[in-house]
Amino acid sequence: MKLEIISENDKEIKFVLKETTISFANMIRRYAISRVETFAIEDVTIYENNTSFFDEFIAHRLGLIPLKMPKGKIRKDYEVLFLLDCSEGGTIYSGNLKSSDKEIVPVSDKIPIIKIKDGQSIKLEAKAVLGCAAEHAKWQPGIVSYSYDNENEVHFTIESFGQMEAKEILKRALEKIKEDAKEISEIEEK
Repeated sequence: MKLEIISENDKEIKFVLKETTISFANMIRRYAISRVETFAIEDVTIYENNTSFFDEFIAHRLGLIPLKMPKGKIRKDYEVLFLLDCSEGGTIYSGNLKSSDKEIVPVSDKIPIIKIKDGQSIKLEAKAVLGCAAEHAKWQPGIVSYSYDNENEVHFTIESFGQMEAKEILKRALEKIKEDAKEISEIEEK
């Protein structure tokens, strides 16, 4: 199997896999979208909410905000706390969230969470944890697609949601495939 990069930037990578099968290409696609770990808000504790939005709606919106991933390995049990305390009317954006880890923050400060009126307020604490999209789509790092000209050449495109570079998504997916293959071979040896 040969991999040839056609183009790349932080948000997108295009490459061609040669001398491979469609089933192997599909495995790369599935691992990239469902097995690469990212941070997402999982638990939300709301202390005050006199807005017109249900607590569950706000928690759901927070969970879908993509969070930047730091470079390097992160412990599986690592947690990041976000605080939100707003009492002025207007739109509350992802930039209003205060993170306990300066590296793990929303990918954009301009993602709207809710809009409140003067006199309304919201105060909450949210906990982000590592997970993968096999558990819930909020942990999905990007979109992956492929097409093929024939059985031996597959054209891939990986687009990142911003948590990590597109090339990093590919790298982590391939590492996860390697880990799982090693685990299977160790089981067969026993």
